[in-house]
Amino acid sequence: MAKSARNEFDPQAFLAKVGDGKTVLTFRKNETVFSQGEVADKVFYVLKGRVKVVVLSEQGKEAVVGIFEPGQFFGEGCLNGHPLRISTTRALEDCEITAITKTAMLAVLHSEPKFSELFMSYLLSRNSRIEEDLIDQLFNSSEKRLARLLLLLANFGKAGSPQPIKVQVSQEILAEMIGTTRSRVSFFMNRFRKLGFISYNGEIEVHHSLLNAVLHDTPQIRRD
Repeated sequence: MAKSARNEFDPQAFLAKVGDGKTVLTFRKNETVFSQGEVADKVFYVLKGRVKVVVLSEQGKEAVVGIFEPGQFFGEGCLNGHPLRISTTRALEDCEITAITKTAMLAVLHSEPKFSELFMSYLLSRNSRIEEDLIDQLFNSSEKRLARLLLLLANFGKAGSPQPIKVQVSQEILAEMIGTTRSRVSFFMNRFRKLGFISYNGEIEVHHSLLNAVLHDTPQIRRD
């Protein structure tokens, strides 16, 4: 009977419910989930909405280094011995987030193979994304970095509708994430719109033609 019950464990249901060591929290737009320098003792999982991760330098400069959306974990550094948060996370929109204590997270990773598989798959995917981001930063122009970022934010490459997907992120955030200025992002966005890669009227709508341009490395997306 115990084995049968274990086989019925549903990681998604586990993450969506309040339980021992788990709390489902709500955050309004721009509210802080945790701040850089705080004690790191929980892992978070996004149920609804999106959050941005920002890092503050010693000189007081803030940079956006990531955006997490439904189905993604963040704050998992506490499992690797990080005693303090190395970044700040804020809600980009109204969010619903599951907070899991370090103790509860380690317990379910050890006891539930399905959950361990889900979490390991996420970590491997995240590691690949970080490597791709580093290569992108080292070798690609800021215009191509912007194109790739828009495609990632619009979830191109994932299963779903082939229709254009809306992305609600400000130009300031886009500029911080690709390491350029807002004026350059504005210039590139206007070019993409003229080329038919995106529609842009307060919010961004990404089209498949942008994906084709990046995949085929067309000269329309130029180096700096």
